[in-house]
Amino acid sequence: MQLLPLPVRRLAAWCTVALLVAGVVYVAVRLCAEFRTAVVPVLLALLGTALLGPFHRRLVKAGVNRGVAAGLTCVAVVCVVGGAVYIVVAALIDSGEQIVASLRRAAQGIAEHFGAAGTSLDDLASNARELLGRFGGTAASGVISGVSVVGEAIAMAVLALLLVFFFLRDSHRATGTLRSLSPRGAADSVEAMARRAYQAVEGFMRGTTFIALIDALCITVGLLVLDVPGAVGLGALVFVGAYIPYLGAFVSGAVAVLVALADRGFVIALWALGLVLAVQVLEGHVLQPMIQSRTVQMHPAVVMVTITAGASVAGILGMLLAVPLTAAGFGVVHELRDRYAASASSDS
Repeated sequence: MQLLPLPVRRLAAWCTVALLVAGVVYVAVRLCAEFRTAVVPVLLALLGTALLGPFHRRLVKAGVNRGVAAGLTCVAVVCVVGGAVYIVVAALIDSGEQIVASLRRAAQGIAEHFGAAGTSLDDLASNARELLGRFGGTAASGVISGVSVVGEAIAMAVLALLLVFFFLRDSHRATGTLRSLSPRGAADSVEAMARRAYQAVEGFMRGTTFIALIDALCITVGLLVLDVPGAVGLGALVFVGAYIPYLGAFVSGAVAVLVALADRGFVIALWALGLVLAVQVLEGHVLQPMIQSRTVQMHPAVVMVTITAGASVAGILGMLLAVPLTAAGFGVVHELRDRYAASASSDS
């Protein structure tokens, strides 16, 4: 190796590091896929803990026992999430027929002007339920196999909820446990990286939930004013889609515009398009800089690639988990960079 020039040796060293990191990541992904039955509830519980952590800490500061506070938090989240799921499902059931029928009429209208492309859209709208059922079944079977979809969802939800309770109750012991498991001399670095990763995930979950709520309210009110059928169901679709950055907003906004085009005409569809674009501008230029800029800083291209990779690994669930996990990875990288810069400046 000494016979090679220094730049070549440095390039070889970086290539070796890249190959090692890629190998570790590949093995980790394969292991997560093999043990997905346990891994998925843990990841969901971590996301839920990051979202509910501030509420639990406020209860503890108010003098409530940690276990009681964790139990109250879980009861509150069951009530809120259960109510939200009921509202979303009821809205989609009530307006699902209208939305599918409107999409079919819009596709037929497009078919009259654009031929084969519109016919394909018509076929897609006509078979929307079958396609969604097959796609959902495929995604669910990729997460857990061997039991029914309903049983899988209930089991995962119960396990994730129990894990959220234990994570919240014993959160004050996490630092000590992490330091005890860290290699000698690296406890401070490991703790700092874990804190930065958790802060990134917490910021993403809180910020995304708040932004999704504002987007859904704005879209729902605007569609109600425009008298678009299925406005509440479309608003629910916007709220769920907000957890998949960029792609979810595009799909839900396109559905809203197509429904407006089919039932209310071209002019109302233009108003609906303007409403969707205005909400996206509000989100991109006001809400995200104010809410998420301090915790999650990722380029849109990175987010899109991450979503695509998550979809290829675990379907819809992978799309939902990809961005927060990437945010945690970015938090670790930023912490390492800051520590390296600090050590370099101190040495000089």
